[in-house]
Amino acid sequence: MTNEKKPMTDLSQTAKDVRTVVVTQEYLDALRKEVGLHIDPMTAEVEWIYAQTLDPYGDDRDLPEEYQQVGREYFARSPGSNVWICFCDLPEATQNILWKKHTSKLAFPAGLEWPSRA
Repeated sequence: MTNEKKPMTDLSQTAKDVRTVVVTQEYLDALRKEVGLHIDPMTAEVEWIYAQTLDPYGDDRDLPEEYQQVGREYFARSPGSNVWICFCDLPEATQNILWKKHTSKLAFPAGLEWPSRA
């Protein structure tokens, strides 16, 4: 008896046997906040995009029209990572360091000072 795997020839049958995983919004939110805890603000990369302010990741396909508002949303990631985390999911101390370090890239218009949180 060998441990060789037989080639899959009937993919439609195989797909029926594969379990699907449902990821809840609560799980995604918690995961993003956890990832945000591990972003080092001294080495992080930052970027901004125009996005829904109440749904910066674009998760909610049914966002009611009255909640749809586009604005600048700010994201950070660890160097080399492809996972961008919205500033709103970062610890406040990390946000403050990133704003101070990257004001010229993030502020609008360029060079605008970030308001003090004192």
